[in-house]
Amino acid sequence: MPSPVKRDASADPVSFPPLIACEYCDAVHQQTDLAEGERALCLRCGGLLYRESQRAYHRQLPLVVTALILFMLASACPIVELDLKGVRTATSLWGAIQALSSGEMVPVAILVFATTILFPLTEMLMLLYLLVPMAQHRMPPGFGRLVRGIQRARPWGMLEVFMIGVLVTLVKLSTIAQVQPGVALWSFAALMIVLAVMLSFDPRNLWRHLRAQTPR
Repeated sequence: MPSPVKRDASADPVSFPPLIACEYCDAVHQQTDLAEGERALCLRCGGLLYRESQRAYHRQLPLVVTALILFMLASACPIVELDLKGVRTATSLWGAIQALSSGEMVPVAILVFATTILFPLTEMLMLLYLLVPMAQHRMPPGFGRLVRGIQRARPWGMLEVFMIGVLVTLVKLSTIAQVQPGVALWSFAALMIVLAVMLSFDPRNLWRHLRAQTPR
C-alpha cells in the first residue's frame, strides 16, 4: 500500500520521493517498491494506482521489435486472395486504403489509415525510442513528452476492430468465392496477441524503471 503524502517544506526537491495521483479521486500518494504480484491501491477510494511490473518491463523491448516486424508484414503483404470464377484478386492493407481514397470514401480511408497504421505505428516507434536507451541505462531526450504521447495515442489504435471486420467480411465472401488467407492475415493474428501483452503494461511505469536504472 502506498503511504499518504506528508509535505515537508525543508525536504530537498531532488530527493523527494516520487508521487502518483489516483486517476479516480485525484488523491496523491508516495510511490513505494512492490514485491512480485503486489498492487498499490488508493487509500481514499481503493482504486488501482499501479502494480509490480518488473517482468512486464523487461519483455517490452523484445515485444516491440516483434510487433514492428509483424506490423510491416501485415501492412505490405496480401491480406486475402479471392478466386471468383477463375479470376484471382489479392489486396493488402495499403491497397485497401488506396482503393477507398480513390473513390468517394476519402474520410473512411483517412480513418482506416489513422487507426490501423498511423497511431499503432507511432506508439510502437515511441516505445522503441524510449526502451533502447533505457536498456543502456540512459534517459532518452523528451522522455516525459513521449510517455504522455503514448498514453494519448493508445486509445486510437484499433487494429483489433479492423481484424474483426476483416474476419466478418471473409466469412461473407466465402459464400460466393474461394477465399485463401494471405500472409498479412496470419501476421495480423500474431500481432493481436503481441499487442495484447504489450497493452497490459502501463507506460507510466516507465518513470519508475527509469529512476531505478539511470545513474544518479
